[in-house]
Amino acid sequence: MKRRLLPALVVLGVCTALPASAAKPIPIEALARAPLIQSVSMSADGRNIVALLRAGDGEDGATALATWQLDRPDAGPRLTASGDRMKFIGASALKADRVLVLARQEWTGALEGCGEGKALGATRTFVQKAYLTDVGHSQFDEAFAKNARKLGISEAMQRCLERAGTASLVSALPLDPENVIVRQLNEVTLGAEYVLYNLKTDKATSLFRGSSRSTPGLFNPRNGEILTRTELEADSGNEYLQKIYIRQPGSEAFELHDNLTRKLSERYTIDFVGLDEKSGKFYVLTDLFSDLVEARMYDPAKREFDPEPLVAHPQFPILGLILGTRPSDFNQVLGFTVGGMVPETVWVDPELKAIEAGLRKAHPGQRISILGYNDDRSRVLYAAESHRHPTSYHLLVDRRKVLPLGQSRPDIDPADIGEQRWVRYKARDGLEIPAILDLPAGWSKEKGPIPAVVHPHGGPWARDFGGWDRSGWVPFLTSRGYAVLRPQYRGSQGLGRRLWLAGDAEWGQKMQDDKDDGARWLVEQGIADPKRIVIFGYSYGGFAAAAAVVRPGGPFRCAISGAPVTDLGRLGTSWSDNRIQRILQGRTVRGMDPMKNTDKASIPVLLFVGDRDVRTPSWHAENFYKAVRDRVPARFELIPDQPHSLPWYARHLRTQLGLIEDFLGGTCWSLGQTAASSP
Repeated sequence: MKRRLLPALVVLGVCTALPASAAKPIPIEALARAPLIQSVSMSADGRNIVALLRAGDGEDGATALATWQLDRPDAGPRLTASGDRMKFIGASALKADRVLVLARQEWTGALEGCGEGKALGATRTFVQKAYLTDVGHSQFDEAFAKNARKLGISEAMQRCLERAGTASLVSALPLDPENVIVRQLNEVTLGAEYVLYNLKTDKATSLFRGSSRSTPGLFNPRNGEILTRTELEADSGNEYLQKIYIRQPGSEAFELHDNLTRKLSERYTIDFVGLDEKSGKFYVLTDLFSDLVEARMYDPAKREFDPEPLVAHPQFPILGLILGTRPSDFNQVLGFTVGGMVPETVWVDPELKAIEAGLRKAHPGQRISILGYNDDRSRVLYAAESHRHPTSYHLLVDRRKVLPLGQSRPDIDPADIGEQRWVRYKARDGLEIPAILDLPAGWSKEKGPIPAVVHPHGGPWARDFGGWDRSGWVPFLTSRGYAVLRPQYRGSQGLGRRLWLAGDAEWGQKMQDDKDDGARWLVEQGIADPKRIVIFGYSYGGFAAAAAVVRPGGPFRCAISGAPVTDLGRLGTSWSDNRIQRILQGRTVRGMDPMKNTDKASIPVLLFVGDRDVRTPSWHAENFYKAVRDRVPARFELIPDQPHSLPWYARHLRTQLGLIEDFLGGTCWSLGQTAASSP
C-alpha cells in the first residue's frame, strides 16, 4: 500500500480566511479518532521524512509507519501498517537510513515483578517496545537490543525484559554518520549501561555504567564523550545530596564541583545542556539565581557562573537553547525557547528567523515549529498549530514553496473554537496563580455569564500549555458553550520554583483553594454563572475533582473525576518503583484525604477510569463511588482496555466524551435528587 505526497504547492504569503459559519458543537467522532498524521520528523541529512498515519477508522487506534525518501518525491511514501497486536505510537527518523519506531500492545497476565503496577498486583496493562527498521521497512528488530548481556538471568526475568524492552536512545550524535548513544539495561545487574551503538553493524561499545545514584549528564554531541555526571549521596535520614562532577579537559578524570551541590529536596534546576567549544564554558539552565529558570554560562575552570544570564525572561522560564546540529551550524546557538502560554521559539540565527517569519505569513495566527532541515536549509520540515488549528505538517522547498504533508484533524472547523488567553488571578492568601482561559466562539461579556469548567491538570508536577489540546477535552467543552479555566495551581512545575514548592503537603487544602479561587475569579470577571460552574480533572486533576465533592461550601455544582487518586494513605505505599522518587515526591503527597471525608459529599460526581490503568488503579474511583453514592447522585464507569495516558483508542475517547456530555446534560444539575447507580 502506497500513498503519494499531496501534490498541492502553496506560495508563502497566501492567507486563508476562517469560514463564516456560526460556531457549532464539535462532533465527538472528530475528536475521538486518531490523528490522520502525527509523529513527523526529518533525518539529519534531510533525505528522509518519517511519520505515523491513521490506518483506517478502526476502534483500536491502528496506525501505519510512513517514510518518504525526498530524493525521490514522486515515488510517494512507503507504508507499513501496525500488526494485529503491536500498534505503532511513535516514530523518529535517525540516520544511515534507519528509523526508530515505538509500539505497544495490551498485556493480560502476571507481571512477574516487572514494570509499572507490579507492586499493586496489576494483571491488565500495556507494554511497549522500541524497534529499528530502515526506510524500506525491510525488517523490524527490537531497538538496540543486540549485544545486550543475557547470561545468568532467570526465565521469568527474560520474559519481563522481553515485554518491557531493554534500551532507549540518549543522543543522536549528529556529526557521526553511523553511531548513536543508547541507554541499555544490563540484564545481569539491572543497572543502566550507556553505549556507543553502531546503526549499521549493531556493535555496542560501553561508555558508562550507571546505577540508581550515578547517572551521566551531558554528552559531547561531537564525539559522545561524557562531560558531566551526577551522583546522589545519602545525607541524613531521607535526605540526599545531588553532586555534579565535570570532566577535566583532555583527561578521563572528573572533579566534584562543590559549589553546585544541593539538597535533592530543594529541587533546584541545574541542567547542563551544551558546551561552548571556544571558551570551554557550559550552557546551563538553572533557577539558582531567579525564581524562573534562566540560561547561564558556567566556567568550570573558575567554578563560577557569569554574572549576568545569557537568556532570561521576566515572566516565564527558559525551556531550552537551540544548538545547531548540521555541519554548517554545528553547536552554534541558533535560538532559545520561552515557556509562555505556548512554547515560543526566538531565533537569533538570521536565516532561520527569516524563514519562520515567512512561514507565519503563510499560516496567520498559528505558531510555527521548525522540526528539521538539511545542511543548506533548502528543505525545512515544519508544523503549524494554534488552539483553533490542530497540527498540520509541511515541507518548505527551496525557501519559496510549501508542500503540505497532511493535517492531523482536517474535520475540525476553526470557526467553532473561540479565544484563548493567558490570565493571572490572586488566591485567597495572595499568591498569584497563572491560568489559561478558553472562551466559546462569539462570546463577549455583553452576552452575559455562561457555564464554566475549572479544569486542573494532572501531575501535579506538570503544567498546561496553550495551543491545540491533544486530549480534545477543551475544544469539546468550549464548542458546547462552556468557558474553561486551567489554573496552574501551586504545586505546578515549570512556572517558577516558588509556585512549585508552595504545593508541598497541600493536597486538597491550599492547592484546592486555588481551584475554588479560580471559580470565584471567573464570576468576578463576569464570565461564569455562579450557579453553573463545574470542576473536571484527570489523574491528579481527578483527585482535585473528588476533593471538591467532599469540601464543604465549594463553588462547584458538580464534579467530573477521571482516573483519580482518592486514597492518599494507600497512595503513599505505591507512589513509585524508584525509592528516591518515593522519598522526593511521595513525602509531598499530604493533605486532605477524600476517602476519609466521604461523609461530607455534597455535589454530584461522575467518575471514570480505564481497566488497564496501573498508575491510578480503578479501586481509587470505585471505592470513592461506593462511599458517596448514597449521599449524592453518582456514576462510576470502568472503560475497557483504557490505559492511564494518551494515546487512547477512539472508543476510549468516544466513551469519555459521551459520559461527560450526558452528565453535563442531566445529572450534574440534579442536586438533591435520589443518587444514581452505576450502570
